[in-house]
Amino acid sequence: MLGGIFSFHSSWMNKQNPYTEKPLPLECISLNFREFQFAQAMLFAIEEINNSTELLPGVSLGYHIYDSCGSIARSVKVALDLTNGNDNVSSISEGPCTRPVQVQALMGETSSSPSTAIATVIGPFHIPLISHFATCACLSDESKYPSFLRTVPSDYYQSRALAHLVKHFGWTWVGAVRTNDDYGNNGMATFTETAQQLGICLEYSVSFFRTDPKEKIQKIIDIIKASTSNVIIAFLSHMDMDVLIRELSPHNLTGYQWVGSESWIFDSQIAAMDKNHILDGAIGLSISKSQVSGLREFMLDVRPLKSSNNGLFREFWEALFSCKFKQSQSEKIQGECTGHEDLTGVENGFTDMSLMPIFNNVYKGVYAVAHALHNILGCNKTCIYQNKLDPYLVLQHIKMIHFQTRDGDVVYFNKHGDPAAKYEIINWQPGEKTSVNFVTVGLYDASLTEDKQPKFLNKSLIWAGKSEMVPVSVCSEQCPPGTQKLLQKGKPVCCHDCIRCAEGEMSNITDSITCVRCPPESWSNERRDACIKKEAEFLSYKDIMGILLTTVSLFGTSLTAAVAFIFFRYRKTPLVRANNSELSFLLLLSLTLCFLCSLTFIGQPSEWSCMLRHTAFGITFVLCLSCVLGKTMVVLMAFKATLPGENLMKWFGPTQQRLSVLGFTLIQIVICILWLTLSPPFPIKNFKEYKDKIILECALGSAVGFWSVLGYIGFLAMLCFVFAFLARKLPDNFNEAKFITFSMLIFCTVWITFIPAYVSSPGKYSVAVEIFAILASSFGLLICIFIPKCYIMLLRPENNTKKNMMGKMPQRPF
Repeated sequence: MLGGIFSFHSSWMNKQNPYTEKPLPLECISLNFREFQFAQAMLFAIEEINNSTELLPGVSLGYHIYDSCGSIARSVKVALDLTNGNDNVSSISEGPCTRPVQVQALMGETSSSPSTAIATVIGPFHIPLISHFATCACLSDESKYPSFLRTVPSDYYQSRALAHLVKHFGWTWVGAVRTNDDYGNNGMATFTETAQQLGICLEYSVSFFRTDPKEKIQKIIDIIKASTSNVIIAFLSHMDMDVLIRELSPHNLTGYQWVGSESWIFDSQIAAMDKNHILDGAIGLSISKSQVSGLREFMLDVRPLKSSNNGLFREFWEALFSCKFKQSQSEKIQGECTGHEDLTGVENGFTDMSLMPIFNNVYKGVYAVAHALHNILGCNKTCIYQNKLDPYLVLQHIKMIHFQTRDGDVVYFNKHGDPAAKYEIINWQPGEKTSVNFVTVGLYDASLTEDKQPKFLNKSLIWAGKSEMVPVSVCSEQCPPGTQKLLQKGKPVCCHDCIRCAEGEMSNITDSITCVRCPPESWSNERRDACIKKEAEFLSYKDIMGILLTTVSLFGTSLTAAVAFIFFRYRKTPLVRANNSELSFLLLLSLTLCFLCSLTFIGQPSEWSCMLRHTAFGITFVLCLSCVLGKTMVVLMAFKATLPGENLMKWFGPTQQRLSVLGFTLIQIVICILWLTLSPPFPIKNFKEYKDKIILECALGSAVGFWSVLGYIGFLAMLCFVFAFLARKLPDNFNEAKFITFSMLIFCTVWITFIPAYVSSPGKYSVAVEIFAILASSFGLLICIFIPKCYIMLLRPENNTKKNMMGKMPQRPF
């Protein structure tokens, strides 16, 4: 014997109990043709099994079917009636308190909340409850509902599938309406959790139950009207969707994109009720389509069920044909029911076969019990099991069944009592006249990985308002590459502003939550959507500044060479011989090297150029200043030697002059060697000076070494200046000391100015400042010391005589 629990009525009359008398039985209202179809599917399966010679031979299945009215309390009551038997046993009866279970399994309930209540009550007795449409994920908990099984997938998969479906179309700002029961609340909880992981936000999430007052439903309608989201997730049972559509009809709420759960998305009765096309273009998940051969013909042949004593059948028949049975023989009524009316050509909820997948679930549930009984009873040609059937044994065998139906469906249950989760993606598309076509546009198979979900077929979709364009439902527009999302205060994460990335940062994806800093050698482009390699900057021979400095350096070298040529040509004249020609030529050589060493500062820095430029500069300038110092000392010693009793020139002859120059230069060479040995200059990439450029420059290595080189040069320059200043008014007719004094003034001025300019100049300009200082000081020495002599040798040869050199009277300025 099998039990069946179906909600032949979808609601009941609410009555206030005064608790002064025994409450009256529940008064059921709103006849539900769908549940009659489910019951017919159960009867069809039982009849087919009873007529089979292969399944349960020699055993007949019977049934008891009850109406639960959609009420949880009534569902529990009828479940207990089915398991205990509906006999009224007195509490003072002397019979045993326990009795065998009256049914081997229960089929039902359609909804999750009644199924939860029934499974809680009968679970401890291990009586199998097989539901065809209770999808709440909560029912997969074996510890709470050990005897519950179902032939419909769990909402755990459907809720996640709906979230992925919403994400697929780019809807990140949606509203949600749910049934206020286990089905709606648990399903929406899973959807919300998955949606948050996918970056989807709910603008609102409201619930109601079909027995709620109209005022509550009106509040929901007001929330929908005030919302900014264009997509509504409807996790509703078909009975609650009936109520919602009825209440929405007077309001102009078209244009919203509805996303539905399997409970109503392929229900033709819901579509028929939508007279104002509120649900046009709806999309959602449905159970995979299936067929049960012969079921339609069986359903349309209901006359064998006719019984004048069956009040429920009479009510069903009257609603089916809009007629009325006579209550007495004398009664005369119009539109009398005969019980022989023909369903051929009748179009109503009962003749609609669009819910065939659910009918198939009922069919598979009955067959699951039959296969389990077949295995328990050891059936071959007949069933010979002699003991009483234990509910626990039946439950365990049902969990282990694995068979294929006549139409090819494979039936089995996983460890949670659930079947495999596979869905079709349904789109409501306009049909002929006012009808709606439920078009399968995609598939969702929970056994596949998420990156392969959902899978769409090559079919066009119709959206809300019969549009072919995918509707947009976002709180804020997408942030393009080059920007980052900044959340709006007090609003969900889907509401944001798009902020342009800062300099040196980029984002190359849409809706980036942060900008990525470019590597040190790169910089963001103008659009801030890519990092481009920074331009390397150094003082190049191709730069205008580099060309000018190179030209000036080569000009100085050429001018020095010309002066050396003039001095070589006039080397035997008194003017050249009187000014220590050997030191003069050595000074000209050192000046040539000074001009040329400036060229080492131009070009891309390398390890060798960095070490060469500073050491060459330091040594050549010391050589130059040593020569100048030697010439100054010669002037002073020459004057001192003319004084009575003084014989200093013997201590400052040519050999001593050479040794002094060599000694002063060797000191600088030692400083440079120590510098290069301990911490030499090296090339670096300077990222700090400019944001969008790389400065290629030479690091000093040891700052002490660099400033020691400069300090030693400054010391020699100051020494030259002091000696030259002391000798500037000596009574020689052509005193070289005054020109050296002036050249040292220029030299010291240039290098004192150089220090702050060098420190404050950025990048390649610091190199240019150093080159300028080298060239300016070199030109100062060349012009002040040698040009006056060249002027006399070339333009005033009459003054280039020994007599004139020895004269005491000052000469006319040149």
